[in-house]
Amino acid sequence: MRPDRLLVMLCLTTGLQTFSIGAFPALLPELGRGAGLADWQLGAVAGAFGFARMLTDLPAGLLMTHHVRRALLAAPVFVLAGVTCLVLGGAFGWLLLGRVLMGAGHTLGMLGALTTILRARADRRLASALGAYEFSAMLGMLGGVTLVGTLPRALAWQTAFVIACSPVLLALVLLRAVLALLPDAGGDRPWFARSAAAVESHVPPGDRATTALAFAAGGAVALAYSTLEQFVIPVRGSREFGLERSGIARLLMLAQLCDTLALLPVGALADRRGTGRVLGVVLLTFAAAVAAIGLGPLPLVVTGCVVFGLSMAGWMLPVGLLRSATPASQVAWRTALFRVFVDGGMFLGPFASGLLGATHPRVLPATLAALLLTVGVVLLGRRAHR
Repeated sequence: MRPDRLLVMLCLTTGLQTFSIGAFPALLPELGRGAGLADWQLGAVAGAFGFARMLTDLPAGLLMTHHVRRALLAAPVFVLAGVTCLVLGGAFGWLLLGRVLMGAGHTLGMLGALTTILRARADRRLASALGAYEFSAMLGMLGGVTLVGTLPRALAWQTAFVIACSPVLLALVLLRAVLALLPDAGGDRPWFARSAAAVESHVPPGDRATTALAFAAGGAVALAYSTLEQFVIPVRGSREFGLERSGIARLLMLAQLCDTLALLPVGALADRRGTGRVLGVVLLTFAAAVAAIGLGPLPLVVTGCVVFGLSMAGWMLPVGLLRSATPASQVAWRTALFRVFVDGGMFLGPFASGLLGATHPRVLPATLAALLLTVGVVLLGRRAHR
């Protein structure tokens, strides 16, 4: 197995599968109007993706211990089934089911790729490898929202979504090359296992604080990210600033472009200066972005989207922090536990926004900014103390 070649193939297939994630937020207002959804229903549809990921994280993590190949193969099949339900269903229940299937598919693909990278790159510039993986995902998201923004306005949202999600078919074709680089370690081993070793490795007590901070940082970032991208930016842009599909797409593209440009430099910086220190700074800038986008006028929202994108370049840093405190035999299981926090935030952000949006639209952004600020200060303070 050649980890470098494997990393390239994982990045390529992941990027193709994330077109669907980037395409969805810009179409959210049209989806809501077409299906006649109330705010809480709109928030539920947006949040169902993260909710499904949260529910499937633990069983998927147990599966990854011995059956990464099967998970990677099933991932695009679930995504395609979800897209089909979204565009053909129309009713609230079908929309929810489509988002749930897409969330489950992305969980299988993402956890399979992350587990493989964490096993292969534990001691060789892990932050850079994770940054490259996230870079490919952001290119896919940027490609999805760019396709949606450039398609004719007269196209129905269903047609635009299908076109933007079509690269997942190519990912399905390329998976054969990915599987050829992975050992067939499944065999007669159990389908679900917490550890690849017979004896669990002991985690030193000092690493528990690092693990807790990684969980807190990952959950806070996911909660803020999903709140902004899946609800606040499209809904504020449409209702308060009168932006059409293309205008909302441009705001999202601005954030994603800044994210994409900063990802590799941030990963290299974390390898040099320490993951904890760089992550602390990232959380402080993210707090400023949440405040600007959630509370400011349109010019400040545009500026906030730039800072938002730069901050999201640190999306994978909590994973690197977690890996430093995780025994090799428990990588799949511990990563799955971490993803429960992350995907819980992915669900809770838009869902809580839908509940609070009509009566208290500023409460959640202000709370999130304070949360990010607190975790960032704790990380930097711990680093300074050391």
